[in-house]
Order: sequence, then C-alpha cells, then structure tokens
Amino acid sequence: MGTAVISLDQATNQTHALRSGLRTTSTTDARPIVFVIHDDASVREWLGMLMCNEGWRPEIYASAQEFLARPEAVVPNCLVLDVALSGLDSLDLQKRLSIERPGMPIIFIADEVDVPTTVRAIKAGAVEFLTKPFRDDLLLSSVQEALDRSRVAILHEAELRKLRERYALLTTRERQVMALVVSGLLNKQVGGELGISEITVKAHRGQVMQKMNANSLADLVKMAARLKVAA
Repeated sequence: MGTAVISLDQATNQTHALRSGLRTTSTTDARPIVFVIHDDASVREWLGMLMCNEGWRPEIYASAQEFLARPEAVVPNCLVLDVALSGLDSLDLQKRLSIERPGMPIIFIADEVDVPTTVRAIKAGAVEFLTKPFRDDLLLSSVQEALDRSRVAILHEAELRKLRERYALLTTRERQVMALVVSGLLNKQVGGELGISEITVKAHRGQVMQKMNANSLADLVKMAARLKVAA
C-alpha cells in the first residue's frame, strides 16, 4: 500500500529494543503494532513480512509466556493468535488478556475447522477466527478492523483519564454536590440533603461545572456516568 518493505531482521531489532525498555509515543497516530504468537517459525516469518508490508510493526513470539512478559503497548495494537498453542491454551490466554489488557483485539488463526472453539472465541470478543487456507487480504482486513478498535479504545481511555484528573480536583463537598445534582435533585433539595443553603449549593455547583469543564447539566450527567459517580 505504498509502504516500503521492511525486513524481518529490522522488525526483530525493533522488538528487541522495545523489550530493552525503550518506550513508544503514546498517541493513536503512532505506528501500530501487530503482535503474532505462533508455534511454527515459517508461519511467524510469513506473518511478520505481511504486516511489515502494510506499514505495521510486527512483534513476533513463539509462545504465550514470552508475549506476556512484554509490557502492555500504548499505541494501537492487536494480536494474531495461533489457536493451537503449546503451553498456555489460546482461549485461556484470551480470557487472561480480557482482564489484563482489555483494549487488545484478537484474531485467531487455525489449521482446521473447530466449531466449538470458534464459537467460544467469537463470543469472548475475538475480531475474527480464520481457518487455513485463507486469503492474505482477509487477514489484513481483519487486522485493520482490530487496529481501528484498538485506536478507539485508546482514545476512550485517554478521555476517561482526563475526566478522572478533573474529578480529583473537586473538594469533598463539591463531589457530594455533583453526585446529588446528577441524581436529579434540585439545588434546594441538595441543600436539604447536605444541610447547607441553596446559595452555597449554587456556588459549589458552579465550581463543579468549571472544574469538570461541563457545558451543561447533561454533560455533567454523562461524565458522572463514565466515572460511576453515585449519590
């Protein structure tokens, strides 16, 4: 797609650099990483070159244990996973990643049709389950979809982090007022609940709106829902 071919040696060097502790830019515009876990060296070689040719950065692993030792990526990423892993079961790995790295989409590849495994993987959130032989473009389109999902997840997480930072600026009283306001109470009712005057409630409410950067009550209600603020 107009991107120069990168050798697998170069990709491997980049992987070693990352494992040595070098950090990548934490933005959704950074070059995406496609993780690959497969027992077969020839398949790893093919998948690595395929991802390189698309302009993505492959990180290749022969086992789940080796992959899990790698810190979570902070750029758009996904995992191409061999369903027939030795050692840790691929579905168990999927379950573990859903807890430890929930923003990581997974694409399974298999040598033969296995309906029960396919159903379990898809129900657990896999982007795709591909059975060989499959076309390169089918795999690449699935990877692109997975990277798009990852990019959206990163953006949502960044927004949530900003909300948490703003919420941390609120005083205890402002948090109490915010919780009661978004629950639907009027200023007078909030004052009654907290034992303060309506004028004081209005002052705290104004501070809440300013600190949370909320343009309206509807905005504040949405923020509270994302933060799981309860009265």
